[in-house]
Amino acid sequence: MATIQAPRPAEPAFNRPYEALHDVKLGTVRATFSPVVYQRSYARTFVALAFDVALFAGSIAGVLFAPWLALRIACSLVAGGAVSFLFVWGHDAAHGALFKSDRVSEILGTIALLPSLNMYHLWIYGHNRAHHGFTNFSPVDWIWRPFTPEQYQASSRWSRFVYRAERSLPGCALHYILRVWWPGMVVFRPIPATRKRYHFTRSQLFVLAYAVGASALAWYFGGGPLGVLLAVVVPWIIFNYFIALFVYLHHTHPSQPLFDDRKEWSATIGQVACSTIVRTSKPTELLTHHILTHTPHHVDTQIPFYRLEQAYLDLKPVYGEYILEYRFRWSTVRSIFAACQLYDFDTRTWHRFDEIATSRPVAVPSS
Repeated sequence: MATIQAPRPAEPAFNRPYEALHDVKLGTVRATFSPVVYQRSYARTFVALAFDVALFAGSIAGVLFAPWLALRIACSLVAGGAVSFLFVWGHDAAHGALFKSDRVSEILGTIALLPSLNMYHLWIYGHNRAHHGFTNFSPVDWIWRPFTPEQYQASSRWSRFVYRAERSLPGCALHYILRVWWPGMVVFRPIPATRKRYHFTRSQLFVLAYAVGASALAWYFGGGPLGVLLAVVVPWIIFNYFIALFVYLHHTHPSQPLFDDRKEWSATIGQVACSTIVRTSKPTELLTHHILTHTPHHVDTQIPFYRLEQAYLDLKPVYGEYILEYRFRWSTVRSIFAACQLYDFDTRTWHRFDEIATSRPVAVPSS
């Protein structure tokens, strides 16, 4: 596989243009998977859930009852990680990958999403339909949709400030809060109203009840506002940071295209060429339920998280040249954020903020 620097260190790139995937049916890609990747293991499913729940419950207990403030803060940070792990588990349940029963998926998925204050049916509506149905087709898939240089120049100073903050490594949590959670869940109302409105409202009420109840318990047992801050707010902020970062890395890279023309985009391009494999340590991959082995998940969302590695091994020999795979390093992540700031859909090139005046596209070094 060829290498590309983004801009450092070296990362894999495409050996041939992604346009070759345009007329390939997604079903043809799925045919490369062996039957084993669709086999459900309830033991592995519930062991993962039990671990996540135990980690969350134990860390929250530490937040509320530990005798030292430093230990309470440490437990709060761990709780943020546990909330993220629970969310990924619930995300798989929402895709129908873990259980045959929609009812079981809804009950357990709703519970798993509660600590992150995410709403099960609203998450399905936005994530499963829009993001997975139209990955990197920006008119529909709004997740991490970039400004064009013209949009950025036409924006107010405040809008530019917020946009620059959310497209920075320290501030990326703002993107999920401002672009996904608040408009897509908290205040979302479908237009026109559909029969799903009842499910949306129910999901919103469940999360509201959890937030009020968890905050009340944290206030009572945790010593007032500090307990609420450490048991509810800080874990939620940590979750927002990691979900925003992971989704960004899933679909944003100097070598990956975005589209605003439906004729140029296809489902196979979106799922194969616009989803990444980001390698981390084995313990991290286990804790995060292999969410960064993302390409096979996009090719078929029915694959359980514990089968994604095998699914990638099936996919790689045939379509590996189109799949971007690289190792997670903070230096790499910083370089991607630095390069991918504004996007020109006509030339399919990225611009940095400081290059707008001269309108010079960001060059992607090739091997």
